[in-house]
Amino acid sequence: MSTPVIQTDAGREGWEAIVSDPSTAVISTDFDGVLSPLVEDPARSRPVEGALDALARLARTVNQVAIVTGRPALVATELSGVSGHPGLGSLVVLGHYGLERWDAATGKVTSEPVPEGVATARDQLPGLLREVGVPDAFVEDKDSSLAVHTRRLDDPAGALELLRAPLTTLAQETGLRLEPGNLVLELRPPGIDKGVALRRLIESTGARSILYAGDDLGDLAAYRAIQAQRDTGLRGVLLATRSSNATELIEAADIVVDDPSGVVTVLTALSDAISAR
Repeated sequence: MSTPVIQTDAGREGWEAIVSDPSTAVISTDFDGVLSPLVEDPARSRPVEGALDALARLARTVNQVAIVTGRPALVATELSGVSGHPGLGSLVVLGHYGLERWDAATGKVTSEPVPEGVATARDQLPGLLREVGVPDAFVEDKDSSLAVHTRRLDDPAGALELLRAPLTTLAQETGLRLEPGNLVLELRPPGIDKGVALRRLIESTGARSILYAGDDLGDLAAYRAIQAQRDTGLRGVLLATRSSNATELIEAADIVVDDPSGVVTVLTALSDAISAR
């Protein structure tokens, strides 16, 4: 399989670094919109055909393969099916933006304490949604954060705008942070994001190169973490899908694909390049 179109010099350097020395490389991806197509019901998310096999093939040669997601670690593990895949025995799932870590080697989850503000926001959200006039907005309770989705409503974009100001106020009152996404607003503990999770992963593995694949605004923090460390010698490949049409993410990416099937194509091409060395 030929090398995908890499739009930047930094991306080409990152690709070459992974291919030439995979033992010091980390391959990390988001789940929804990257390994799995976006669906209206988050509980129905499943990886596209070939996604786990592509990760497993890379896992045989690289330092670490990881899924970095806003989902609870065990939920992402169950939906993705990684725990039953024979080639992913060393995979880690960083859930709740890094608050949780699931290790395939042990099957155990380790986690950090959840701030009290999350419970307060959980109690207040139903009344707030009624007051705003969008009681049917779907609240995805991730235990350590709360994501309010408007995708199922008749006017998703309009409902999102109605919610933005009151959810901003609720975030301030509960000591949380409001993070926007694709037709979703998430109340999340401060100081926790995919960038922090990725920096910790890079430090713990001693990675010299990394590929990260994302699709939404929440993945910008991961991109920025890699971009910042490029100045200190880290080589990186930023891969984006158009699943969420996150313009800022797409513009920052080294490689852009249309959907999760495109991610499988890129990961397979990377495996082929490593094998050919």
